[in-house]
Amino acid sequence: MTAVLVISAALVSYMLAGLARWVAVRYGIIDQPNQRSSHRVPTPRGGGIGIVIAVLAAAALQVSHGRVGLAVLVGGGAVAAIGWVDDVRTLSARLRFGIQSAAALFAVALVGPTASAAFPGSTALVWVVSVIFIVWMTNLYNFMDGIDGLAATEAFIAFGAAALLLYERAPQLGMVAAAASASSGAFLLWNWSPARIFMGDVGSGFLGFVFGVLALASEVQKAVPIEAWIVLLAVFIVDATATLIRRVLQGERWYSAHRTHAYQVAAQASDHARVTTAVALINLLLAGVVLYCARSGIDMGLPLAGTVTALLLVWHRIVRRSQPSGLSDQG
Repeated sequence: MTAVLVISAALVSYMLAGLARWVAVRYGIIDQPNQRSSHRVPTPRGGGIGIVIAVLAAAALQVSHGRVGLAVLVGGGAVAAIGWVDDVRTLSARLRFGIQSAAALFAVALVGPTASAAFPGSTALVWVVSVIFIVWMTNLYNFMDGIDGLAATEAFIAFGAAALLLYERAPQLGMVAAAASASSGAFLLWNWSPARIFMGDVGSGFLGFVFGVLALASEVQKAVPIEAWIVLLAVFIVDATATLIRRVLQGERWYSAHRTHAYQVAAQASDHARVTTAVALINLLLAGVVLYCARSGIDMGLPLAGTVTALLLVWHRIVRRSQPSGLSDQG
């Protein structure tokens, strides 16, 4: 069953990405390069629709086995839908945030808020933090989808490692993670530098939402601790969060377009393929750490602290190259 699901998810993603590219070219759904872009060639966007369909299908198969499938199917579907509309025509940040928040609240109501040591506090506070966690994961993944292949590579590796961990502990969650990994890997064939189509908000926001929901669900079910998920996604979480905090402290309009994430600065000094390859190698290392700790019964506290510290040092060294006036990414 797992092999059939993985192969099917990969095929669906690959074929729909190709179809999305044809539709985007025909109807002008094109990301035009400008002074704020990381790309230089007009490129179709919205290719993440294949990932969305593949993962939603996997989630639908799990609806009868628990609430997580429904959370991904309905909440993730809403996030993907608003992302697709935003890819076609720009929507207000307030509307996008409102729908994302409603989807996150719906998901938390189904899977339950986490009482992890990572989110201590009263019941109300835990609910609030759990919703914020999913909304932030949704948005940070969109922020980090700024150069060719990066977001798809992160999802391919991180979801793949999670699927291996969840296979025996929470098979329903593992199926969704496996579908997300396979579909992201297939999309990467279209998105590797030079990208023939971008994932778009429809794919990046959806993947971030699914990461958030599965992380909370696996924590609640005591399958995989949320700390392990944070390690798997540490490259994205550290870069996006540290960059946001820095911009707020510097009095910048944190919600405005920019091009000062560490990965963007690195891509300006190098190229997309090299940066994405470097991130992939880091992700493989982190996946190995998580798998080793999980199978050896090692608490994730120390690996988490070490990972975040090391990545913050790398982030600080890279962003020193950035200019305060730097502007936005592709998505």
